[in-house]
Amino acid sequence: MSEALTSLDPHVVLVTGIAVLVGAVVQGAAGFGVSLVAVPVLTLLDPSLMPGALLVVGTLLPLFTLAREGAHIDWPKARLSLAGRLVGTAAGVWVISELSPRALTAGIGLLVLLGVALSLRDLTVPVTGRSLFGAGAMTGITGTASSISGPVIGLVLQRMPGPTMRATLAVFFCAGAFMSLVGLAVGGQLTARQVACGLALLPFLVVGYLLSNPLRRYLDQGWTRAAVLVVSTCSALVVLVKAALWS
Repeated sequence: MSEALTSLDPHVVLVTGIAVLVGAVVQGAAGFGVSLVAVPVLTLLDPSLMPGALLVVGTLLPLFTLAREGAHIDWPKARLSLAGRLVGTAAGVWVISELSPRALTAGIGLLVLLGVALSLRDLTVPVTGRSLFGAGAMTGITGTASSISGPVIGLVLQRMPGPTMRATLAVFFCAGAFMSLVGLAVGGQLTARQVACGLALLPFLVVGYLLSNPLRRYLDQGWTRAAVLVVSTCSALVVLVKAALWS
């Protein structure tokens, strides 16, 4: 691991770390969002570190939310969505090896924008066993293939109270990102450099999460759902631009 750490470009770690810090502020307040900021940055700087480095971040960041708001977890919803995530993770490993990254990225963006459009028209997805399992499975594919996992499950849970949504999402993201890391490792698609980079980003993650406290208190005054829709839309636009610029 020490050799992998020394092989990292410190400028890549610094710039990506700043993106992770900003993303951690967003995720600490809204429940998800670190990938929205960090994925395009790291993809542009060093694509070989994707998606493993940010999946490491995705495993560690939710632990802070659980330490703060773990008492608010909705366990039945978390279990159903994680069952779907397990299925989707296997599909995500296959997607990485078989499908065009550009086509996958564009598809993710379009699906998220469709979900936001339905939400704005109050055609929200009912929170049922099927919708939770389906959102978990879709997130397993998108999270494993691109490390972007928040918008799909976030849209399903958007009407939950802020603390309950954040805590339930934290369980889902922590366990789900770990599933994806294991799946990539088994598939031979996770490198020591990716893991080392993820660990090197931890200090930025901690600072960003601590800075999220004032924003979290503001969103809990009735703005959590609006924040979810804004972050989801921005995430979709980021991945669509990424697909358009893919060479």
